[in-house]
Amino acid sequence: MAEVIGVKFKETGKSYYFDPAGIAVKKGDRVVVETVRGVECGICVTENREVPDETVVKPLKRILRAADENDLRTIENNKKKEARAFSVCEEWIRKFKLDMHLVEAEYAFDGSKLIFTYTAPERVDFRELVRQLAGVFHMRIELRQIGVRDEAKLLGGLGICGRPFCCKEFLHDFQPVSIKMAKEQGMSLNTVKISGACGRLMCCLKYEQESYEYLLRHTPRIGSQVETPDGRGTVTDNNLLTGMLKVRLDRSPDAAPGSYHRRDVKLLRAARQEKNAPEPEGGGETGD
Repeated sequence: MAEVIGVKFKETGKSYYFDPAGIAVKKGDRVVVETVRGVECGICVTENREVPDETVVKPLKRILRAADENDLRTIENNKKKEARAFSVCEEWIRKFKLDMHLVEAEYAFDGSKLIFTYTAPERVDFRELVRQLAGVFHMRIELRQIGVRDEAKLLGGLGICGRPFCCKEFLHDFQPVSIKMAKEQGMSLNTVKISGACGRLMCCLKYEQESYEYLLRHTPRIGSQVETPDGRGTVTDNNLLTGMLKVRLDRSPDAAPGSYHRRDVKLLRAARQEKNAPEPEGGGETGD
């Protein structure tokens, strides 16, 4: 077993294991650590605990120290300088008429470099921009291009559901999302309605897909023949989430369809469906 703590360097970033080096670190405490990017100051998100050796990437780096007042002062000073750096970079981008959108300016904790993050529709020749910025700030300059989904994750905001962006709140990795997912979930295929603020298909389509696939397998489709407590009929509408079906009974085709829960009906004949679409399992009762 190895004793570790979990450390994050960005609010929306991943957490990484570090050797606490015998220091008891509480959640929310800041620690100074050595990383591949140099010395950084992160925040503890997982207190001291033991984990199996196989879950740790060795050699496990040790924390250098718990952050002191000087370290916290450095962080605050860097934040103030980042605001100025952002404005200066934006000004030079306009002067050079570069087709790029600046997202963030970030000073390395140890002051070794200044990192500018941007988005752009195409490859940008920013060599002259880097030279100008190096002349202004007298340090190493890095420009990093990110995608629009990463930009939304960094900046945050509210989705059409009224809640904060999933990528900002809890999604650590982006997964491929397809229009087929929206179709199977009964969403409008209007890209404006199923796209997030980043302009890409909403991430929630992906992490909800497994649940919808399960429900599709256990819910009779529209057009299916079913046996209800009131007799046989044809499904005219269904709600995957609630499990409620509208069924037009064979014995009274002119009457309004009756409402039944999927657990109360028996599938007799499934409706024809598109290729590759999940089909309700078995011919017995459909489950929840």
